[in-house]
Amino acid sequence: MSAPVFSNHGCRLNQYELEAMKELAADAGLRDAVVVNTCAVTAEAVRKARQDIRKLRKANPNARVIVTGCAAQTEPATFTEMPEVDAVIGNTEKMQGDTWRGLAADFIGETEALQVDDIMSVTETAGHLIDGFGTRSRAYVQVQNGCDHRCTFCIIPYGRGNSRSVPAGVVVDQIKRLVDKGFNEVVLTGVDLTSWGADLPAAPKLGDLVMRILRLVPDLPRLRISSIDSIEVDENLMQAIATEHRLMPHLHLSLQHGDDMILKRMKRRHLRDDAIAFCTQARALRPDMTFGADIIAGFPTETEAMFENALRLVEECDLTWLHVFPYSAREGTPAARMPAVNGTLIKQRASRLRAAGQEAVQRHLAAQVGRSHDILMENPHMGRTAQFAEVSFAAPQNEGTIVRATIQQHTGTQLHA
Repeated sequence: MSAPVFSNHGCRLNQYELEAMKELAADAGLRDAVVVNTCAVTAEAVRKARQDIRKLRKANPNARVIVTGCAAQTEPATFTEMPEVDAVIGNTEKMQGDTWRGLAADFIGETEALQVDDIMSVTETAGHLIDGFGTRSRAYVQVQNGCDHRCTFCIIPYGRGNSRSVPAGVVVDQIKRLVDKGFNEVVLTGVDLTSWGADLPAAPKLGDLVMRILRLVPDLPRLRISSIDSIEVDENLMQAIATEHRLMPHLHLSLQHGDDMILKRMKRRHLRDDAIAFCTQARALRPDMTFGADIIAGFPTETEAMFENALRLVEECDLTWLHVFPYSAREGTPAARMPAVNGTLIKQRASRLRAAGQEAVQRHLAAQVGRSHDILMENPHMGRTAQFAEVSFAAPQNEGTIVRATIQQHTGTQLHA
């Protein structure tokens, strides 16, 4: 009997949960199985998951195929109807030991073949904590799950449920263990990170959690926060940006667009000027701050003038690391019923946004030549700056250490030190 094969699709939180599932499956004694952790963010993500399932079934004809993740949660019938699939389990069930003990049985009966409960009824998160997901240098800590917002293009709340937070004390204890294990950087992750704390007593904010971590874990060299909603950033988080050098000067922003009418039709909570004002303020507090951003190209009703507003946002917010998403209709969302943009036009606009992003990266990298950086080594020949730029080294360095080095040149996509 062979150990299970795991395949992951989607975000960092999915990767985090995959590591937890590996532990749960190992504890349960699961063998001869393929586990596919799906993503539902776009229709293309679901298509790729189905393609991966077929490929894995062909490569592992005698294994049972178990499908989980956001797409399994939001459209379980899509996968139960696939002849390659033996079991479908939801996002809540995949984090429970009982589920994996049941799956470890030699035979999956009809009652176990579909285990997907109502995600909206879930009130807890991070029932299974892991210590050390990531490289030997960087670890990811889930502090929040779910989302209370209902953006018109997004299916994720129906895959993840409503927002729920991990208590600060639990987070701090986990980070202390990670530091004791030698990790030099911790990344806080979640589905809607800036909503952290709203469901906890006294409704603390993300900035309160950041300040508490930095105060109570003085030996943690670097703390990073993943994607945030800039309109929800609180005063303490801005204070941390201004005063805490251990908080990394890199923020990935959930902007989605740069035109006010499109933002309203997306049911976002900010306008164009809000995004620009936040970036201006954050960079004034921390001059070495860099920004990444999610931007959707070709949202329904997007005109050329509206798209130009999104394109100009790259320069006006001084964005560096872009995640560009060609709009993909998700059945069951309000945006899927709005007048669609021509598919060829969507691809062209996404390409123009990516080109603007590539130019921004090159400008950022060129500005680093001759400067010295503290670089966290992810492997002997590659590390990242505090702003998350990739740095290559000809001479090997110690993995997991923070190295002070001067940037000598860049290739357009990578720095060399």
